Amino acid sequence: MDPVTDNRAPEPLTEYAQRLAHRVRAFDRRHPLLWDLPFTGFWVTAALIDYTGGGWRHNAHQLDVPGWLLLTLSLGLSVPLLWRRTHPAAVLAAMVPFALANAWTGAALQAALLQLVLVYHLALRRPLRDLWWATALVLGPVVLSAIRYGEGTWDQQIGSQLMSVTVAALIGVTVRTRRTYTEALEDRARRLETERDQQAQLATAAERARIAREMHDIIGHNLSVITGLADGGRYAAAKSPERAAQALDAIATTSRQALTELRRLLDVLREEEQQHQPDLTPQPGLTDLDQLLDGVRSAGLPVSTTTHGSPSLPPGRQLTVYRVIQEALTNTLKHAGPDATAQIELSYEEKAAVTITDTGNTGDTDGTSRNGRGLPGMRERTALYGGTLEAGPRPHPEQGWRVRLRLPEESPQ
Repeated sequence: MDPVTDNRAPEPLTEYAQRLAHRVRAFDRRHPLLWDLPFTGFWVTAALIDYTGGGWRHNAHQLDVPGWLLLTLSLGLSVPLLWRRTHPAAVLAAMVPFALANAWTGAALQAALLQLVLVYHLALRRPLRDLWWATALVLGPVVLSAIRYGEGTWDQQIGSQLMSVTVAALIGVTVRTRRTYTEALEDRARRLETERDQQAQLATAAERARIAREMHDIIGHNLSVITGLADGGRYAAAKSPERAAQALDAIATTSRQALTELRRLLDVLREEEQQHQPDLTPQPGLTDLDQLLDGVRSAGLPVSTTTHGSPSLPPGRQLTVYRVIQEALTNTLKHAGPDATAQIELSYEEKAAVTITDTGNTGDTDGTSRNGRGLPGMRERTALYGGTLEAGPRPHPEQGWRVRLRLPEESPQ
């Protein structure tokens, strides 16, 4: 089945009818008397017409019932309907004495059938087990009339009343089931809407965290390289203008690269005003490591690399390896000192493993100077792919810092 057809919007007439029904129900909940008064008034009027017009004589077992008693029975069997929705059980219990008197005197007023309205409301609003005693209360006057006057067979009188009670209860149960189902659908729609909003907020927060990591990696690394190049160019300006010019060229190249990456990252945040998707520079990967290392070497940090195996990582894992190396070398530029060197060992034989070590001698034995935003960002990147990252000083007597990254193989989909 086409999923598009499953999500079709309701027809305009159906949608209008649903909105109208919802508004009517909401108005009735806010102002119940506006419906209860006319409903009760109609049946009170019908009961009084049956009394004053003499219609009750066609079904009565006794015709000499006093008028005041007929009036009392007519009102007692109809007026309590005003509270049928709020207290259906109490109203039915209040009508039972009038129904028994109606059966005992032989008046057989048709207003006694209004007890079926109470059966409907009990099935609609009360536990279904209440229908057992309600059925007994409604059938009691019928049994009393059959015993006292004996007109017709028992199965005709009691069976007919029992069938009426059953129909009224079934109507109430059906309406109740339909109402419960509708409320469940509305509640599910509300919960889905809330869950959708929460998912959107979580996705936004995750995207902001990812962008913050990218900004930190881009700006932190490139500024460290630029700082190193500027310091070197300042020292070389007096003795070797050519080396100073090379440092300025390297600063310009690094700045342009940083601006390009920042523009690409900020394009993600910009709302698309055109229908086509703009061309974006791809995320850096393992093929960009040589350019990264050249920039670090030009900043004055000697870096050597050793590679085992051939890389075959998906783009997301390549970006993680690239950013971890970038962050580790950035920290070396910042904290390792002027005579430090760095070594990178990459292994792609079983699991992707990267080890970055430096020979810095800054007196930092606990690593507090390097515990900035970079290490948490590296660990978050690694955790996305189920890997592990270790970072800390090299074991004594060696000096410097070591970062070790391990990424498991990608699970087949």
